[in-house]
Amino acid sequence: MWVRADRERCISGGRCMATTSDVFDQDDDGLVVVLTPSPAPEEEARVRRAAFLCPAQAIRISERPPEG
Repeated sequence: MWVRADRERCISGGRCMATTSDVFDQDDDGLVVVLTPSPAPEEEARVRRAAFLCPAQAIRISERPPEG
């Protein structure tokens, strides 16, 4: 699993960080920061839940590493 976040879409809801603070954090402006772009398998369910709960749909999950 690979995780990335679109900081342009983020509205600082904090649900991602509240769901799994091992993977997500917020910067000083309250925008999402991905701490662990390739989380451990035991985090996958929480990461998927965080993406589902994101009111701005700013979290993207893929099964392949990002290109480039």
